[in-house]
Amino acid sequence: MQIFSFSPFGYEGSLVTVEVDLRRGIPAVDIVGLADGAVKESRERMRSAIRNSGYEFPMERVLISLSPADLRKEGAGFDLAVALGVLSASENLKGKSKEISGLENSLIDEDILVMGELELSGHLRPVRGVHAAVSTAASCGIRFCVVPRENAAEAREVSGMKVFAAENLEEAFEAVHNADVFTSGLDCRNEDEIPVGFELIDGVLFSKANDGLDFSMVKNQTVLVRALQIAACGGHNVLAFGPPGCGKTMCMQRFGELIPALTVEEAYPVTRIYSLAGILNGKNPLMRIPPFRMPHQTASIEGMCGGGINCRPGEISLSHNGVLFLDEAAEFRSSVLQMLRVPLESRSITLCRAGRSTTYPAGFQLLMATNPCPCGNYGSESRICLCSARAVEMYWKKFSGPLLDRIDIRVKVEGNSGNNRTGEMNEKSADILPLSTKELRKKIACGIKIQRSRQGFKNAMMKPDDILKFCSLSKDADGYLKKESEVLEFSPRAIASCLKVARTIADMEESDDIKLVHIKEAVVLRKCEGGFEM
Repeated sequence: MQIFSFSPFGYEGSLVTVEVDLRRGIPAVDIVGLADGAVKESRERMRSAIRNSGYEFPMERVLISLSPADLRKEGAGFDLAVALGVLSASENLKGKSKEISGLENSLIDEDILVMGELELSGHLRPVRGVHAAVSTAASCGIRFCVVPRENAAEAREVSGMKVFAAENLEEAFEAVHNADVFTSGLDCRNEDEIPVGFELIDGVLFSKANDGLDFSMVKNQTVLVRALQIAACGGHNVLAFGPPGCGKTMCMQRFGELIPALTVEEAYPVTRIYSLAGILNGKNPLMRIPPFRMPHQTASIEGMCGGGINCRPGEISLSHNGVLFLDEAAEFRSSVLQMLRVPLESRSITLCRAGRSTTYPAGFQLLMATNPCPCGNYGSESRICLCSARAVEMYWKKFSGPLLDRIDIRVKVEGNSGNNRTGEMNEKSADILPLSTKELRKKIACGIKIQRSRQGFKNAMMKPDDILKFCSLSKDADGYLKKESEVLEFSPRAIASCLKVARTIADMEESDDIKLVHIKEAVVLRKCEGGFEM
């Protein structure tokens, strides 16, 4: 039997071979293989756990090798693997060996993945990175794994893996010699099956609506709600700016209710990231609900993009296939905001530490809410702005032109009337009754269904060749876009953004071509920039 464990580093991580040698000499335990303090301390935890579990600790000199030797090992996840290696190699456990040898299905000749932290009593504690470890092991042909009971659910989400959920060292040691106690993971999954807590709308899966976060409670913000509906359908980035108390944050906090559940394929990388970060919910081992991250304004660059010795994921990676919401965005450090530019385009981020690098997926949807100026009253008809022109200019300079150019939808929100100054989109909006979350989801589901069948991904992810192929304009729509882009001095990226937003609007209306009304709405949602109207 060859025992393997897992050393998490970045997004990938590596399998670690655990070898144990018993030889004559002064009784001692030596661990080699570039182990950190937590791994070296496992000697004492392992010794006590073995004895308290009713086994005899070998009196020989114990050498434990963790290979590859040039890979740094960190964390307490090696405890169980080391303990099972010592027990398997010990010649003093003859009684147990004779008892076990009579079993028909022995795993002695099989490779096995083992993870878990030991208590002194022999009980097991959960560890981080189990989903990533099991996925890596399965890709290397390992078919069996032993993990703590709290981690068993996420381990079983990996197809082709047989899992044993152990509560203590004794159970784990008996399990590695008996294949019958292992249960198969999810070898196949029915995509059409509706999980508990979800509902199907027009063939698209959503989590059940939260009555406390229903959009029917949002009053006089028709344009902002419409913009969020379009963004949820096409995956577009959104900037909302307006005076304090106008409802920007309230609306955007409800945005998670509009986006559909992740497909199984989308959920796997998200689950892996959360497992590596140690924040995966054991009750939901496969993350089908898109992440919604809302970091504080004091977040550092390392907190946003990830970092540390072992390259832990940051907020943008934790938002993968989900939403990153920056409330009071102008209060974030300028360096933090500018760091978002590259991940928004590449949908990934590469971290380099001490001669090693790792690449995390970072395909997030960016939402930003901010005031138009430091005091928040710039452009208000009822309140006086106390900020100088210089103060307003410096306030908006934090975002920079390149970052704002990557925002597809910009919405100016008024405080009293709730009507944005966006021309034809605002007429009589105050008289329109707010739509509920379920009603908003219907058009979103319609648009997403069309996108999945047409290109297999959301419109915001379209490349230039996809735009040429799928974003065909009618003659009058094409003429309008050319005229407006010249007047507003749109960059090529801005024009592409208008086309993608218009494509989303057309999909929601089940239109094959982008019509004039669709491109008009897209241009209106695009042209508001900063605290000034263009």
